[in-house]
Amino acid sequence: MDILFIDDLTVATRVGIHRREQVRPQLVELSLKIGFSAVAAGSSDNIDDTIDYAGLISGVQNELAAQRFKLLERLAEHVASFLLREFASSGVRWVQISAAKRGVLRDVRRVGIVIERGLRD
Repeated sequence: MDILFIDDLTVATRVGIHRREQVRPQLVELSLKIGFSAVAAGSSDNIDDTIDYAGLISGVQNELAAQRFKLLERLAEHVASFLLREFASSGVRWVQISAAKRGVLRDVRRVGIVIERGLRD
């Protein structure tokens, strides 16, 4: 299995248990690892044989902009389900999602969660 990675994607969404966090979007940092086969694209050099990461990024940003979450765990599950569903035709079999909020606790730069979903070879 090959892995496409996207590091430190910043997305605006509503996430948190406090009222102030639900009122207006805040920035969440995502890092994504997406397992699929890059063999065809490695041979053909054709975008149609791989995952268009610009489209994937746009899809994740649009999906999260329209959502509200109480917990980062739920947000990460939502992203994992979205990627496994929407990019199944591109051969996505496994995802690792890292989701973090910045500056929410004193003396801590980031807090977050890392999840893995799907079938990893």
